[in-house]
Amino acid sequence: MRRSNARTRVDSKSKQMDPIKLQIRPSSRPNLFARNSKTTKSNYMAFASIFIALAFFLCYLFVFGRNSQNIAKKKYGIVIDGGSTGTRIHVFKYKVESGNAVFDFVKDGLASMRVNPGLSSYGEEPNGAGESLAELLEFGKGRVPKENWGDTEIRLMATAGLRMLELGVQERILESCRRVLRSSGFKFRDEWASVIKGSDEGIYAWVIANYALGTLGGDPLPTLGIIELGGASAQVTFVSSEPMPSEFSHAVRFGNTTYNLYSHSFLQFGQNVAFDSLREALISGDVKLATKTLQKGLSIDPCIPKGYSHNVESWNLSPGSLGINRQSTLQTRGNFTECRSAALMLLQKGKEKCSYQHCYLGSTFMPKLQGKFLATENFFYTSKFFGLEPRAFLSDLMIAGQQFCEEDWPKLKKKYQSLDEEDLLRYCFSSSYIVAMLHDSLGVALDDERIVVSNQVGSIPLDWALGAFILQSMADLNVQQHTDWIATFINDDSPTLLSLIGILIILMFTAWSVSWWRKTQLKTIYDLEKGRYIVTQVGRSW
Repeated sequence: MRRSNARTRVDSKSKQMDPIKLQIRPSSRPNLFARNSKTTKSNYMAFASIFIALAFFLCYLFVFGRNSQNIAKKKYGIVIDGGSTGTRIHVFKYKVESGNAVFDFVKDGLASMRVNPGLSSYGEEPNGAGESLAELLEFGKGRVPKENWGDTEIRLMATAGLRMLELGVQERILESCRRVLRSSGFKFRDEWASVIKGSDEGIYAWVIANYALGTLGGDPLPTLGIIELGGASAQVTFVSSEPMPSEFSHAVRFGNTTYNLYSHSFLQFGQNVAFDSLREALISGDVKLATKTLQKGLSIDPCIPKGYSHNVESWNLSPGSLGINRQSTLQTRGNFTECRSAALMLLQKGKEKCSYQHCYLGSTFMPKLQGKFLATENFFYTSKFFGLEPRAFLSDLMIAGQQFCEEDWPKLKKKYQSLDEEDLLRYCFSSSYIVAMLHDSLGVALDDERIVVSNQVGSIPLDWALGAFILQSMADLNVQQHTDWIATFINDDSPTLLSLIGILIILMFTAWSVSWWRKTQLKTIYDLEKGRYIVTQVGRSW
């Protein structure tokens, strides 16, 4: 009876427990898959919500960024040209439209001012170089609104005058200028004050010339070459199809076109330095002229009109001419042909050391001139003095130079009373030097129509600093074009932007909440049939 009762109690207990066991097993496995499916679906929905929100946000960034780029922005920039005879500041105002710089060098987009002397004259007093910039900086501040000073980059680019000085002297002059530029109020870095390479100077001049002509950005063949005759150096730059040594070959990219240029600066071949070199050579006897007298200590100067009295003791000769006898006598007797021969000797000096197939000026490689050319700077000033047209032939300059060289100095001085005497003296030499360079050295025919003498195209001045500013501005825009619109977006405080940010935050929070509440949870249940605990998955209900 006791066993029967015990069995009955056990069976009764088992019957009471069975429903619990049956409820656990069916609900554990089927519910496991059901809950997992719903959880997966909710996760997909959460991720989809986040993705859609981000997509809307990025679309807004893209559209807003593009629209902000289409808005024209006024910007300013300053380039200081540290030339050999003077220092000139160029203040630029331009627009940025659709990520591209739009320049206006004709109206109010360019303002320039020059002070004398050049930075190279401060070799013994470097602090004077920095002080000489004060007037230029005041000019710049008057052309740039005060609120734009901090965003306006100012760069000092020194040329041949400083290149001719020792490196230590160059650095002292530049550091003097840097101290002044740091406190100018404009945006400046120390590396932005430097002595540029002569080849770069030629490239910049080539860029502005072809930009002004509208030939930049297309076929290289119609581009014009540039021949500059500065005070201390001469630059030759043009597109060449000939193979060149790497040091003379320069690739310039503008738009989708890459130009292979020959560019070189012939230091000490500038008009003023060449004129001084000829004086020293005449006194020292380095220039052998057919008409030179045999009388001791007497030399003929064929590049100065007769009647002018030289004062050798007052000449500012180079440091290398300390051995020259300042008591020597120079007799002036203007003769265009002999002056041209003397100039050619200067231009061909060292040619015997040429290690290339072509060396038209000194011992420096140069390919044969190709295409049309613009002759600028002192080519232009000399041609203008003689009243010649831009397309005048070299033969016209020869005739004008001969007449000037053979005239008596008193008559010339009376005829050109408004000109400085030192400047007037140089035109016999400059006309002879130009013919010796272009015709006798570079092979330009006397009636060649490929050479046009000009210092501007239309109303745009052919100043290399403008070309430097174009290339620098384009380089800056290329770097900034992928980031500027994002910065503009971040700084924007429009209601539309704030609303979108709010909506994005709400969507992301909602998606996260759904994902968290529907996240699969683990629950431990004792399975009486198996006699052990099992872990099952359940979903979190709302």
